[in-house]
Amino acid sequence: MRIRTMLLASAAFLVTGAAQATDLEVTHWWTSGGEAAAVAEFAKAFDATGNKWIDGAIAGSGGTARPIMISRITGGDPMGATQFNHGRQAEELVEAGLMQDLTEVAERENWAEVVHPKSLLDSCTFEGRIYCVPVNIHSWQWIWLSHKAYADAGVAVPTNWDEFVAAAPKLREAGKIPLAMGNQSWQSNGAFGVMLVALGGIDLWTKVNVDKDAEAAGGPEMAKVFQAAAQAREFSEGSNVQDWNQATNLVITGQAGAQIMGDWAQGEFQVAGQTAGEDYSCLPGLGVHEIISTGGDAFYFPKLDDAEKTAAQLELASVMLSKETQVAFNLKKGSLPVRGDVDLQAANDCMKKGLEILASGAILPDGNQVLSPDTLGQIDDLMVEFWKDTSITAEDAQARYAAIIADAD
Repeated sequence: MRIRTMLLASAAFLVTGAAQATDLEVTHWWTSGGEAAAVAEFAKAFDATGNKWIDGAIAGSGGTARPIMISRITGGDPMGATQFNHGRQAEELVEAGLMQDLTEVAERENWAEVVHPKSLLDSCTFEGRIYCVPVNIHSWQWIWLSHKAYADAGVAVPTNWDEFVAAAPKLREAGKIPLAMGNQSWQSNGAFGVMLVALGGIDLWTKVNVDKDAEAAGGPEMAKVFQAAAQAREFSEGSNVQDWNQATNLVITGQAGAQIMGDWAQGEFQVAGQTAGEDYSCLPGLGVHEIISTGGDAFYFPKLDDAEKTAAQLELASVMLSKETQVAFNLKKGSLPVRGDVDLQAANDCMKKGLEILASGAILPDGNQVLSPDTLGQIDDLMVEFWKDTSITAEDAQARYAAIIADAD
């Protein structure tokens, strides 16, 4: 009897071992230098389990990658895991029953207690079941400033938006671009969203994005935000780059004074060997309202007709949220961890500033969490058109924006 038990145990071990030696394709859009360094931490941690991370990076932004990912999943060629942003981007795929249920892992590892803020796990939850693992908190609410650019122009590094505006002419005189901006819709829309929070205030942002208040979107307070956006459009003239990291590089090299961009920009400064507080400064909320938006990334796991790959999917979900992986990944990515119980003593000054704001509770949802992909797409299209075509006045753009909010879902 004892021999038979040992043989059964050995067989179980062999089956488990085989299940742990599984290739899993993971699709994402992290291809810049800082992003690649961060995603390598995920791959290393997963490979250490005996499985193999098969990298499925898709060049371009999330707007380029998501349709490809969705097409593969709905077309019967699913990957093992795929990146989406926190919010509603994968909502229809979950509703269609195409995504793996992670509730068992989440309950076993007590995700509800360790994930902070709670809204991140809520974004992964559908009808009481959990379908994704949040891996970071990325906030759009930052402006990054080049110390070199301002030193070359002979002016002090700004500490808020008004000082930035006042210093812009001096930067132009010194041959600098006051505001770096890539030519992609999500960049111009993101920058506009930062100005809305910083210059319009939290109440206005909430009325427009959460309450879908078209009157507020077309009102006098929002008009001030659109005027600031028109001014920022002038500051970005000459910033002839496409990708966000190319615009970040203009700041890193001192060709541009600043960039409004999410905290993922930190990864690029880090790869370039620059130090926060010495080579560049970061101002949350444009130095006006210190607040963090809880955007970021989550991974979903499409259903696969393969028991070994399914087991590997659950193991990857667990690895991504482990303390060790959360620290290693987010230090490289420039984002904040979703776990509130990790040690980030190695964080730079900008990340520590973000952690302090997060701990204070000064947070708001990301646009992806409150607006549908269709509404966001319409706003993206409007903003990139407004940014590129100076014949579109702030008043015209605001009227079109208010109409979008009136029909928002």
